[in-house]
Amino acid sequence: MDVLREEEAGTPASAARSGKISVLIADDHPMVRQGLRVFLELQPDIEVVGEAADGAQAARLAQELRPDVVLLDLVMPGTDGVTAIELMAEAAVDSRVLIVTSFGEHRTVVPAIRAGARGYVSKEVEPSALAAAIRAVAAGHVLLGPEVAAALMSGNASQTAENGVGSDPQLTAREREVLDLIARGRSNREIARALTVSEKTVKTHVSSVLMKLGVADRTQAALWAVRHAEHGNE
Repeated sequence: MDVLREEEAGTPASAARSGKISVLIADDHPMVRQGLRVFLELQPDIEVVGEAADGAQAARLAQELRPDVVLLDLVMPGTDGVTAIELMAEAAVDSRVLIVTSFGEHRTVVPAIRAGARGYVSKEVEPSALAAAIRAVAAGHVLLGPEVAAALMSGNASQTAENGVGSDPQLTAREREVLDLIARGRSNREIARALTVSEKTVKTHVSSVLMKLGVADRTQAALWAVRHAEHGNE
């Protein structure tokens, strides 16, 4: 079993005080984790707060450390990346998940995005691009390549047709505000703060938005919002 590096309990708080982006690395290859740590620790605004060798440990450490970003491999022994994302969601972990995938694994990314990941990068990406992706996800952006976006939109369109939902789902003004914030990558907690309402109220609005749009998850709702905003500007 790998000996993993878990930081002191106070590290995430100190990272937050310093204004740095705290990152948890989850990958079953020790050399990959070490390489990522060495590079990321050279970044003045990023701090690695822990490492995990499988999905179960990633979910546990994410709940314990509450990092800003979880850099997550999808294919790991035991609990895989998608299951790890689902476990984080069940534990109400607000960390934003950035998938790190091998070349040609775009199809495996789609379930992870549907589960709540905020984007993905290839393991072959340039180091500077990886750092930029971490910063973007930490800032609330969603990073999707054209293949994944097309797959998600296709699924969204099919489900909308099956449910008989048109381009105008008659959202209330508040629901449109919630949808706009979902499209901006905001969590329920962040939406609650922005609208000065409780998280319970936000969850109710989100459920209503998903039902009216005929979509299964927040990512599909965000894609719906982006697509219809583009059509509205044509």
